[in-house]
Amino acid sequence: QVQLVESGGGLVQAGGSLRLSCAASRSIFSINTMGWYRQAPGKQRELVATITSSRSTNYADSAKGRFTISRDSARNTVYLQMNSLKPEDTAVYYCYAEVRGFAHWGPGTQVTVSS
Repeated sequence: QVQLVESGGGLVQAGGSLRLSCAASRSIFSINTMGWYRQAPGKQRELVATITSSRSTNYADSAKGRFTISRDSARNTVYLQMNSLKPEDTAVYYCYAEVRGFAHWGPGTQVTVSS
């Protein structure tokens, strides 16, 4: 089991940047896959990026070249650096961790990008 809490969301103009943080309630050293998903109003939740314990990363096409996922095991935190934000990036962003085959989610943080 692990509890996740996101922070760092907010309102930003198009072209701006935000860094999201996901703090875990325990060590993430042994958690293989963690990541970020997002859900815009009226749409399904979609993958943004994932990172494994070996630092292997995977990005949605919409995130490639603009977003960077990282993890800091010493701080039990996963980050999502988002640059060159677009209005279509507006969504609630959720942190994700897979533990023993079960998905764990944070409550989400709102990101709003104005044009």
